[in-house]
Amino acid sequence: MQSAKRPKKVGTWQAVGGLVAHFRRQAGLTQEQFAEIANLHIDTIRSIEQGRLALQGHRAKEFDELLHTGGVLFALVDKLPVRERMPAFAQGLADIEETAVSILSYETQMIPGLLQTEDYCRASFASRFPRFEDETEEQWVSSRMERQKIWQRKQPPFGHFILEESILRTALGGPEVMRAQIRKLRDACDLVHMGIQIMPMGRVPHAGLAGPMLLLETADHEHAVYLEVQRASFLVDDPHEVSVYQLKYGMLRSQALSPEESACVLERLLGES
Repeated sequence: MQSAKRPKKVGTWQAVGGLVAHFRRQAGLTQEQFAEIANLHIDTIRSIEQGRLALQGHRAKEFDELLHTGGVLFALVDKLPVRERMPAFAQGLADIEETAVSILSYETQMIPGLLQTEDYCRASFASRFPRFEDETEEQWVSSRMERQKIWQRKQPPFGHFILEESILRTALGGPEVMRAQIRKLRDACDLVHMGIQIMPMGRVPHAGLAGPMLLLETADHEHAVYLEVQRASFLVDDPHEVSVYQLKYGMLRSQALSPEESACVLERLLGES
């Protein structure tokens, strides 16, 4: 007896892409014709219609004008929650961040996404290998900037960040981009809901040699740890495992420079650059 096939799950961007394809056909356009009038590569149109590439807000507005859809596409995309604008592997993280009461981050290679300037963020994705499609890169930049809106909440989460000093001495994007980024960090040091500590180069012993980590606490006082390595990521919520990372983070805080000393380091770097 042949078993029934499971219905294929349709994701958000597949549904949006299907709507784009529907409106395109209603306008009597082939994918090639639409790509030409939209001034896009045919592969970009195919990726959007197949749901492999998210339709960004500015692009939705352009499509609405070209297809005479009365703003339907932009209205749909604009109402999607932040998590839907992110790659699938990071959506669980976005869900927790939106309601988190505390976010503790230790980073080894780059400024944490929640503190990046837009130029620094764009430079980080431009350095990625293999390279993104242009549209995909802008999607990630937009998503990361959206995530930073959690700091604008009436009661923002408490954020604490431990950064390796080497991050600050790598001029990602060039001197001016890095200077603006360091200025943003220094300004964050003065916020009552924010703490920044720098781990000086050569510090031993060092509790973070196994890599970066992000610890989150929800409004219900549930705890989770987000770990990201190359192209893989993990969201850990087992209490015993989370406890180990909390102990690691506590030790890192004791090994790093104090918040006051860290602010002085940032000021010196601004003077040097």
